[in-house]
Amino acid sequence: MTKKLRKMLGDVNAPSTIALMRLIDTQSKVTICKWCMDYAEVRVLPIFEKRCPNDARPRNALNAARDYLEGKVKFPVVKNIILNECHAAARELEDNPAAQAAARACGQGSAVVHTLSHSIGLYFYGAAAIAYDRVGLNETAEVYEKIAEEVCADMTAALQAIAVEDEPNPAKIKWGC
Repeated sequence: MTKKLRKMLGDVNAPSTIALMRLIDTQSKVTICKWCMDYAEVRVLPIFEKRCPNDARPRNALNAARDYLEGKVKFPVVKNIILNECHAAARELEDNPAAQAAARACGQGSAVVHTLSHSIGLYFYGAAAIAYDRVGLNETAEVYEKIAEEVCADMTAALQAIAVEDEPNPAKIKWGC
């Protein structure tokens, strides 16, 4: 019998996750969106594209979200691409947990243009994609959680690198988790 893998990794109550959420709360919507989309594109999208090289749906979602932020398209266009392309790609990949998690992470990274709390979804799904890509599907929970902590630290460093000190318009996020 195959063990059941978690679709997301990380712990919402871990000190590192709470610290990441607090840092996110200090930044503007534009900074948070840029950070999420850049992180998804650089760290997570390659995992998906390595496994599904002919499927552009997660990349399309990230591009559409960028277009929305730049005022080139209306939100319903982006929403349609995220839900009916990117998340659809994830639903089709039950047999490929790394690609599935990567598609979900890209969807979360794109959906942040609408709801900033999706930024933490990028972490949870991104951690799963990165862990399953790095060590495969048969490791212990401890190995996966260690990688999730590394991903949290990496995401925190990436946000710190672009964070605006004393941001005058910080986001007001309702985390709900």
